[in-house]
Amino acid sequence: MPENDAPTRIRVGSHLRVPRLLHPAGEEGLSFMKVSAAASEATHGMQETTATGIAGTVYLCHPFLVHSAQPHRGEAPRFMAQPPLLPRIHFELQRSDGDYSPVEKAILLGLGREGRHES
Repeated sequence: MPENDAPTRIRVGSHLRVPRLLHPAGEEGLSFMKVSAAASEATHGMQETTATGIAGTVYLCHPFLVHSAQPHRGEAPRFMAQPPLLPRIHFELQRSDGDYSPVEKAILLGLGREGRHES
């Protein structure tokens, strides 16, 4: 896909900064608008890349990855869907056995707690 055909812009490593924004809100969490604004500010100036690909390309991304659509200035039509990919179980960040999912590991890394488990 050419760069003019509305690639998705991604802030590299942004998924590691978002956990620190969410953590103080606890189980109550934050609204989408509050998280979006805070994440945009917290990741401002980070290296960016674009997600491009031919028809049928699929990207499976960490749920905290900061990304945004771009204007279409190209020739080829582009269609994109973002179906919800909900976890089967809630994230657990205090596993006594340390058996964390890849998403949980990234959240812990963002919180500065990578590799730690509690008994």
